[in-house]
Amino acid sequence: MKAGIVGTGGIGGYFGGLLADRYSKSPDDSIIFVSRGSNLERITEYGLKIIAQDKEISVKPDKVVDDPSSLGYLDLVIFAVKSYDLEQAAETVYPCIGKNTTVITLLNGVNNAEVLSGLLPQCRLCNGCVYISSRIESPGVIRHVGGPGKIFFGPVQEKTADFKPVEVFLQDAGINAELTEHIDVEVWKKYMFMSPFAGVTALKRQTFGEVLDDPESREMLESMMKELEKLARKKGVALPADIVSSSLETGSRFPSATKSSLQLDFEAGKRSEIQTFAGYVVEEGRRLDIDVPVYELVYSRLASRE
Repeated sequence: MKAGIVGTGGIGGYFGGLLADRYSKSPDDSIIFVSRGSNLERITEYGLKIIAQDKEISVKPDKVVDDPSSLGYLDLVIFAVKSYDLEQAAETVYPCIGKNTTVITLLNGVNNAEVLSGLLPQCRLCNGCVYISSRIESPGVIRHVGGPGKIFFGPVQEKTADFKPVEVFLQDAGINAELTEHIDVEVWKKYMFMSPFAGVTALKRQTFGEVLDDPESREMLESMMKELEKLARKKGVALPADIVSSSLETGSRFPSATKSSLQLDFEAGKRSEIQTFAGYVVEEGRRLDIDVPVYELVYSRLASRE
């Protein structure tokens, strides 16, 4: 399988590194990183290092490029960029996407498959989400901080069983990947947990553990989850009845010192995904006539800070 990983940050670097470690020497498979900037330069010269909780891996993919237009069609493309870079990334990789190319989006948020369906209508599109806390420690170095590294993915339109070979390809690389018929529910379950945690950790400048231990922050967190649940049900998403309590439980399983990607971006003074984590909820709430006052508060304060 000829696979391209678009974005070599915390998520793309981690899972791309596992794929490269397994398949880069395979005569029948090739792993290609689509990267840019200092990450591109470092990986091209020295390869990629993954520092996990129980091991370190140093790998070199088959190719590292910033312009994949000469690669020909790819069998698998995994998008792992920031949500605000998705359209540009799709345009960059467009020449590699054929009618038999499977595309998986592992971005934050719940509307990425909808965006890609308009940008890459010729592909076999899968929505997806991932549970992991990982980051770029330095160019070419990815640190896995916590989380199970679990990927859920599933097709937007086609039969789920048709994508079994992709699941096997990922699993054989040691990736905890699960193909599901209910990917919309899985993506929203992830968003139910991550969006409120992102908003509160960034606003309060607290870690997951500190948010859960602080009564005021925890109340804000639960209120955001309840608002988000109302929005999801209005959109017809069949979330479990206990989604709020289970989302809190999911957050509690991460190491206490975990920081959300939104929080890390604010701390580093980088462009953030505030639109993905909060702006989307505010806009959809207004469109569907669902009150989301806590989200509106968090969004306005973070937007003014950014």
